[in-house]
Amino acid sequence: MERPTRERSEEQAEQKQTSDETQHCPECESTSIVTDQGERLCEDCGLVLDDDQIDRGPEWRAFNSNERDQKSRVGAPTTQTMHDKGLTTQIDWKDKDAYGRTLDSKKRNRMQRLRKWQERIRTKDAGERNLQFALSEIDRMASALGVPRSVREVASVLYRRALDEDLIRGRSIEGVATACLYAACRQEGIPRSLEEVAEVSRVGKKEIGRTYRYIAQELSLEMEPVDPKQYVPRFASELDASEETIAKANEIIDTSAEQGLLSGKSPIGFAAAAIYAAGLLCNDKMTQREVADVANVTEVTIRNRYQEQIEAMGFE
Repeated sequence: MERPTRERSEEQAEQKQTSDETQHCPECESTSIVTDQGERLCEDCGLVLDDDQIDRGPEWRAFNSNERDQKSRVGAPTTQTMHDKGLTTQIDWKDKDAYGRTLDSKKRNRMQRLRKWQERIRTKDAGERNLQFALSEIDRMASALGVPRSVREVASVLYRRALDEDLIRGRSIEGVATACLYAACRQEGIPRSLEEVAEVSRVGKKEIGRTYRYIAQELSLEMEPVDPKQYVPRFASELDASEETIAKANEIIDTSAEQGLLSGKSPIGFAAAAIYAAGLLCNDKMTQREVADVANVTEVTIRNRYQEQIEAMGFE
């Protein structure tokens, strides 16, 4: 038992000595060793210490994107938006062989049966089927809301966490999926109101809000209050407002928030009223009805927030 230990100690000492020798230049004793394109060289005298370059790229050449895609030996990246993370294969729907020739009727029927059975065996139990349904619902609602891919990924991760924590029991799959999507929009800074999410969901607004609060509390999600300025660009775009109006609306929101008027108010109505007030100040007139329709709020909300903001700005 002593001999292997002694040999290992000598080996480690030799490796340490070799490592110490390569930390400085043997020519000028300088410690300024840099790595440039696979070569380790001395920065002071230029002596090349190691020129063993390793090409980590592919061994084939491609001159355009089509050739690169044909020669690539990797599949699509993994994604959380699919229950199997996109790792399974799928039989193509085209009834053609490897040479592009159309299959006969007997082979077409066989391929159709294979596709059917492959779809059936993709989920091994009820849990995976429910997960597949929930992730498809998240993808459907995200497409209807027009949110980016990152929000779908975050929503899928949140749903998987809720499933692991056994938070789905006693609640509808659609409600938890919608709550996770709303939480993902909040986390990613994508302004989507609870009313907008409820419009594309199959559950009511009250259930979504209740489930969202429960999920956020159990998963310890740190949600900051929504900034009304996040809604300004989208509302202004739908109203064809000018850049001057957008800048003035942001200024109104900042001034009103500094005076504490934002506390307890809906950020959507606050942003809509700021756009309406900015339009009047910048001669970019729009009616309260138009602003209310875009923001999905009532005209009474626009008038109430508008009066508060005008007073905060010092106008009569």
